Amino acid sequence: MDKAQRPGRRTVLSVAALGAGAAVLGGTGTAVAAGREHGGHGGDELPVPLVVGHRGASGYRPEHTFGSYQLALDMGADVIEQDLVPTKDGHLVCRHENDITATTDVADHPEFAGRKTTKTVDGVKITGWFTEDFTLAELKTLRAKERIPQTRQHNTLYDGRWDVPTLEEVFQWAEREGKKRGRRIWLHIETKHPSYFRKLGLGLEEPLAKLLRQYGRHKKGAPNFLQSFEPSSIQRLDKLVDCPKVVLLSTLKSQPWDFKEAGDPRTVADLVKPEGLRWIASFAQGIGPDLSVIIPRTADGKLGTPSSVVKDAHDAGLVLHPYTVRNENTFLPVDLRKGSDPAAYGDSLAYFKALYATGIDGLFSDNPDTALLAAAEFRKR
Repeated sequence: MDKAQRPGRRTVLSVAALGAGAAVLGGTGTAVAAGREHGGHGGDELPVPLVVGHRGASGYRPEHTFGSYQLALDMGADVIEQDLVPTKDGHLVCRHENDITATTDVADHPEFAGRKTTKTVDGVKITGWFTEDFTLAELKTLRAKERIPQTRQHNTLYDGRWDVPTLEEVFQWAEREGKKRGRRIWLHIETKHPSYFRKLGLGLEEPLAKLLRQYGRHKKGAPNFLQSFEPSSIQRLDKLVDCPKVVLLSTLKSQPWDFKEAGDPRTVADLVKPEGLRWIASFAQGIGPDLSVIIPRTADGKLGTPSSVVKDAHDAGLVLHPYTVRNENTFLPVDLRKGSDPAAYGDSLAYFKALYATGIDGLFSDNPDTALLAAAEFRKR
């Protein structure tokens, strides 16, 4: 293992580390300031490796609800994630997709039966109900529910308990929780399908930047990351606000949707080469790759050998927040599954540890408590 990748070398993500999009390793257990002009975050607040509560604590509560966000925070997650989609009247709400068929009780509302439709979103045909066809007032009449009840039956206990939160409500919640806890509450905010929404006249970046400025979350030291699977969305945001930004990357053979629309032939495999990483570093401070980009799986689905992406990204001055580790067998490499029940827990701790050992700066998990348990071993070294 390369010395720079040895686990535990960095246990604090410093201001200038993200400010520069880089961390220069000093003595064991700290990240020493490195200087460049891109915006970062303030204070030695975030440990390395950090844990992002993926859509909150969605392994235990329906995703993107205040129940999920609150539980992730109470469990100790360092950062809480929000995915943004717009309403018909331009409000930003927190849903993983604009298709709300599986995550709300919209199908049980006869007054909205006529809004069921078929759309093509980023090349995929989907039939259901979509946020852009509802005003915020209408959307607020719906209740959230568990997206994958066949895997997380226990989460269905909370179906109907919470509504769909707006980003502004999340900012207000973070302010309240921050005052209670005497510290800032960190968020990881994603623009979903930005090219699609821009064509509908519902661009995400400008209203997001406006809200960030309104709540003082737009500066270099602001306690949030902005993320997107479309690099052009991050480039647009880089011109609007100074807080740290992360380019999300899917599997190696995939292409960002905005690349497909623009005729850009590059794939994720191209973007994680040194040249591609240097290009990302010109407007972002980090990458959020699919887990398989960090440790590929073998042909039979087992955990393979780590790639060089962690070292290459660090060499380019980028932090890495890969996604998403979940406890259930169905989401784990074959050799880490236990028993034959896809919904049963496998050896996710082993998976967390293998990923942390590559030297990543943090990761997303539906199970922040498990992620934190594994992370603690690497933070202490």
